[in-house]
Amino acid sequence: MTTIPSPQASLTPTLPGHTYTEPQIFAAEQERIFAQEWMYVARADELATPGRVVRRQVGPDNVIVVRDRSGHLRAFLNVCRHRGARLCLTETADMGNAIRCPYHAWTYGLDGRLITAPNWAAMADIEKDKYGLVPVALTEWAGLVWVNLATEPRPLSEQLGEQLAYRFGGDADRIERWHMPDLVLGARKTYEVAANWKIIQENFQECYHCGTIHPELIDAIPTFASFEDLGNGAYFTDGYNFADGVDAFSITGRQRFPVLPGLLPEDERKYFGMVLRPNCFVSLLPDHVIVHRFEPVSPTQTIVECDWLFDREVAEAADFDPTETVEIFHRINCQDFAAAEWCQPNMNSRAYRAGGVLVPVEAEIIGGWYYRWYRSLMGEV
Repeated sequence: MTTIPSPQASLTPTLPGHTYTEPQIFAAEQERIFAQEWMYVARADELATPGRVVRRQVGPDNVIVVRDRSGHLRAFLNVCRHRGARLCLTETADMGNAIRCPYHAWTYGLDGRLITAPNWAAMADIEKDKYGLVPVALTEWAGLVWVNLATEPRPLSEQLGEQLAYRFGGDADRIERWHMPDLVLGARKTYEVAANWKIIQENFQECYHCGTIHPELIDAIPTFASFEDLGNGAYFTDGYNFADGVDAFSITGRQRFPVLPGLLPEDERKYFGMVLRPNCFVSLLPDHVIVHRFEPVSPTQTIVECDWLFDREVAEAADFDPTETVEIFHRINCQDFAAAEWCQPNMNSRAYRAGGVLVPVEAEIIGGWYYRWYRSLMGEV
């Protein structure tokens, strides 16, 4: 029998191992977190034209987001009201002027109204307005599209406001200086990670590991390797300074793109990173922004989509080449996801039944901030 010691005063317990593996825990997360909180699903500019659709798994439900003919974004459950077929069978699609079920051709407007169905004359007594698509709450923030499955969701500003204030030392509006709605996609990479979503997010919220597995990161931002500087792991609310001689967050450290319009001198040569729960991670740099979207697939599988965003004028230039900029965080992503996959198989080990421990440099954000949020939503499972 394995004896697990109680954490000492300088150590904080993690969540128990089964929290990262059990299907019933994941099912509860789908209902209590992903079906109740606002979930980041797409960039608004991915849906630039009427009829353009993206499909996302949001907790227990499959959701489609579409721009209607008046230019408004709408979200619906991806369910035909006839026999339950999926309306959109791919991650992205162009539906044209209407959403047509591939099974029996029930046809819906881009606003979700049922328009017609084969042999409609035989159903003249049916009220079409009772068989429209089931709507899902949708809102936009910072050029990002968020949806919520709850019947009466709280405003997104309440969900994000506290988190942004915590990250920026009370100045939640600081993020507006990056003018994220005006940025455009310069590059995207998608990763399939064989690890629980919480393992990945916990990793993104501490730098105890940075000196071990992220040589490129600590060359750019030496603070991430200094336990003395990091202290209890709380955010540096005024950002993390680049190393001397590093002018841009790129694999070469050289500056190839101008500073984003709207930034102040105190925003330059700094990195700001933040998890925006439950499924978004934003990294603010002087000349670009990186946005990760986490899509939990199962207790042991997570899809992570990473977008690099640039000023439109920069991205549309004939000589635009983001390779150096993309490469540094792509390497960091691969290093982080490999580490998450080192952990996942041992979540079922008898040595980890009670969980592990957080050291002081991990305690503030993971132990005090992230776990408090998680437990407040999950309660007793």
